[in-house]
Amino acid sequence: QVQLVGSGGGFVQPGGSLRLDCKASGSIHLIREMGWYRQGPGTERDFIARYTSNGGYTTYADSVKGRFTISIDNRSNTGYLQMNNLEPEDTAVYICNADLDLLPSGRRRLWGQGTQVTVSS
Repeated sequence: QVQLVGSGGGFVQPGGSLRLDCKASGSIHLIREMGWYRQGPGTERDFIARYTSNGGYTTYADSVKGRFTISIDNRSNTGYLQMNNLEPEDTAVYICNADLDLLPSGRRRLWGQGTQVTVSS
């Protein structure tokens, strides 16, 4: 069974850092693309960052450029979102999404469960 599990959220003071992990398990050949989204209380789900394995291209929302870094390690089938200089406005549930190549064949896009990030003094 192919699954996507996000982790790494928590409580941090303004200016602090957190790293979120998103691990794909099951018969995975490759993470083609991974994206991170976030949803605050009473708000819609917003795009944060995307990484494309073919070429290593990254895209970021303006609100996180220069502070967040997305990456993928296809050896461990895990994606990461390094978040630095966190602000209270970053408080949200963070959710990963991955476009996966499967073994022996096939392709699937999955959402992980959310992980809460709270930035407060």
